[in-house]
Amino acid sequence: MSGPDPRQPEVGWAVDDRTFRETMGLFATGVSVIAAEIDGGVHAMTANAVSSVSLDPKLILFCPSRRARFSQLLPDVESFTVNFLRDEQQCLSTYFAGGWKEPTPPAYRFVHDGTAPRLQGALATLHCCKHAVYEAGDHWLVIGRVVRIHQGSDPHRPLLFFKGQYRALEPGQGIPGPDLTRVDDEPALIYYD
Repeated sequence: MSGPDPRQPEVGWAVDDRTFRETMGLFATGVSVIAAEIDGGVHAMTANAVSSVSLDPKLILFCPSRRARFSQLLPDVESFTVNFLRDEQQCLSTYFAGGWKEPTPPAYRFVHDGTAPRLQGALATLHCCKHAVYEAGDHWLVIGRVVRIHQGSDPHRPLLFFKGQYRALEPGQGIPGPDLTRVDDEPALIYYD
């Protein structure tokens, strides 16, 4: 059987930085603020590269740029929180991403009620202990073990990021998805070319 080498990009399908960023922007994500306390101060950064990794043990990951100030602190970080932002917290996302242009910062407050500072008013917070850190190109892949969860009050309306813009979820939209906690019930999907 012969054909194109799957390890080589097809002609006409360039993978330059701009195309990659624009294409990844088509994957809608939530927005979070990662926070840790180091030497008595709270350090925080905005992240949308956040994902669950495992149920047993309960692991999540986030991917800070190696150039980010937060990355310089990673060796000293033992625990951190992942704070999912609400749709009205767009200003906090901009602020903790370093893009705030106003003379005074937006109102926010971190509270200490677990392993690391929790952003008050967040949609939900995952308290994590650092599990592992791996090099991943120009980013770090930080895996945390979830030790505590705090869910904020209703309404549960997340801040979303899609095509380089903040978005909001309209209430009442959506249909139930499959229960993926029952992995043994998942059918094997086979595709024949």
